[in-house]
Amino acid sequence: MSTTNVINAVTAISAADSFAALAHFHASLQFETDCSDVSSALASGTPGFMLIDVRSPTLFARGHVPGAVNLPHGKIVASKLMDYPADTLFVTYCAGPHCNGATRGAIRLAQLGRPVKVMIGGVTGWLDEGFELVASEVESAS
Repeated sequence: MSTTNVINAVTAISAADSFAALAHFHASLQFETDCSDVSSALASGTPGFMLIDVRSPTLFARGHVPGAVNLPHGKIVASKLMDYPADTLFVTYCAGPHCNGATRGAIRLAQLGRPVKVMIGGVTGWLDEGFELVASEVESAS
């Protein structure tokens, strides 16, 4: 089947050339990571980042990614980060693709000069990948 001259919503705008596509997709990984990569890094015992659940303490207590610390995005301020070296990479997550809390948390961290990525998918993605959440008493960095 020939794919040339087929016009639809996908093909109406041409794809970027390979060089531009490579630059774009490489750059996206500077801002995002996914649940599988976070899980593998956590399982290694030396993940190289601090995982921040930016949801409310109540939602965090109901179920969160093992190893995460709860710091709601609205409470991310310099004083809450004093115990972390300046080069600590933070990875934020929230409820899922329908939630912008992880992005809001990442913005606050970036405004404070901290390296940050967002775990795309959040809790929804974590569960979709077949990973377990843990429930706990509120374990908060706030």
